Amino acid sequence: MSANEPVSVHILDREYTVGVEPEERSSLMAAAKLLDSKMREVRGGNRMAAVDRVAVLAALNLAHELQQLRDERGSRDRELARALDDLHRRLDEVLDAPR
Repeated sequence: MSANEPVSVHILDREYTVGVEPEERSSLMAAAKLLDSKMREVRGGNRMAAVDRVAVLAALNLAHELQQLRDERGSRDRELARALDDLHRRLDEVLDAPR
């Protein structure tokens, strides 16, 4: 079992130290970079915007994007399941056909 190691990330010009498994470090760094980017996008030119409001709006935007990806994936999974069912049915027909 790996031990968490402290990693410093910078989000909206603030430093945060987070414990993370060594093998998850790069993923955490990428997530921090994404969050920083989204928060900067939400804040725009308004440097006086409350950080908590910016954080909530950035989180909402990211959650919305994640939900859209999940919806798309679910749709693709349903299409794939239908195609596999069709192929399975056709294979059964071929195997059951008299020779």
